[in-house]
Amino acid sequence: MRIPAAESSGPTAGEAQAHRLDAADPGHRHLFHVPPADGGRYPEAAYLAGNSLGLQPRATRTELLADLDAWGRLGVEGHLEAERPWLPYHELLTAPAARLVGALPTETVVMNSLTVNLHLLMVSFYRPAGVRTRIVIEDSAFPSDSYAVRSQARFHGLDPDETVVRLTPRPGEETLRTSDVCQFLDAEGDTVALVLLGGVNYLTGELMDIPAITAAGRAAGAVVGWDLAHAAGNVPLALHDWDVDFAAWCSYKYLNSGPGALSGVFVHERHLGDPTLPRFEGWWSTEAGSRFEMAPVSRPPATVEAWQISNPPIFAMGPVRTSLELFDSVGIPALRERSLRLTGYLERLLDEITAHRPLTVITPRDPQRRGCQLSVRVGAGSVVALAKRLRHEHGVIADAREPDILRFAPVPLYSTYHECWRAAEALAATVAEVDR
Repeated sequence: MRIPAAESSGPTAGEAQAHRLDAADPGHRHLFHVPPADGGRYPEAAYLAGNSLGLQPRATRTELLADLDAWGRLGVEGHLEAERPWLPYHELLTAPAARLVGALPTETVVMNSLTVNLHLLMVSFYRPAGVRTRIVIEDSAFPSDSYAVRSQARFHGLDPDETVVRLTPRPGEETLRTSDVCQFLDAEGDTVALVLLGGVNYLTGELMDIPAITAAGRAAGAVVGWDLAHAAGNVPLALHDWDVDFAAWCSYKYLNSGPGALSGVFVHERHLGDPTLPRFEGWWSTEAGSRFEMAPVSRPPATVEAWQISNPPIFAMGPVRTSLELFDSVGIPALRERSLRLTGYLERLLDEITAHRPLTVITPRDPQRRGCQLSVRVGAGSVVALAKRLRHEHGVIADAREPDILRFAPVPLYSTYHECWRAAEALAATVAEVDR
């Protein structure tokens, strides 16, 4: 489907076009709960903050209550006798999570939260030795990643200010160039122990060239891991084929599994069953068949489940399972195609208003270098105050990041062209025009 250029003959014409586009290219909004509008003339909010917290699927409540009912009816026997038995419950998530990120089921598990999983993975894969001690991240990494790698450096007795390398864009640019990352790894790679970048940058919305950077890092002798918090459920991934060493992602953003929802983990099959890799272990790290022998020594399986520690939290896993079923039903390829159309439409609307206002879109213009997020730099005033005005005066929910970034995420599962139009109109009405 080709999306026509945004109409410029007034708000009525623009709104009519948005409605026509929604009729021709509908998403799956009917499968989700949408918050009511806090202001403006529409009953529902224009929700463009799914990159921070995804909307609740309508099926989640029913499915979660069914798991709760099993507890009420069966007590402890629910581990084996529930309709979805609790003991192997995490296995229900394995295959769909693997399909989502382009992995083998043996390489994929859902457990814990994102930063906990990154630490567990770095126990195995950050092994500084000799001059090879450095950790490479992007300067605009999510703060939790920065804290995590700095604490790992300190844990190994290293100075984090010297150990952690923060890659920055070229002067006057907003995003990293793949060629610059690869050039750094080619020149400095013999000092790098670990590359840990965000697959899609949380602040700018830039989609990194995961296969190219992975290849460059591994050629330099480094281990390459990825934080896919903003990539999983947003862009197509092929972690196994790209030869990624490890990855982790959360499921409360594009995967719509609820606030603080569980994280996914990938470890490439070449590392599975390697007895030389150190790992923290717990009850669920041992093979399932021998778990209830209560033996004092773990017998870990040759799968990523060896990285599990605790038994799975069933009521937290239920919403992840429900969401993954949605992604299996719709398919990432179809979602990506709609994402390109929807985000391109919003970009054209923003182009019209940023030309006359102190606003700049900092997300790459090349659709292949971004997911479904457009970040706007606000030239003056408080970005938090601006986001509040958008919400309370216009019913538009976007995400503010200090000091000056407003993030809009037209999520292809449930966002609409009309929401994009509302967001652009609201931004235009809220930010005064200036002479340029």
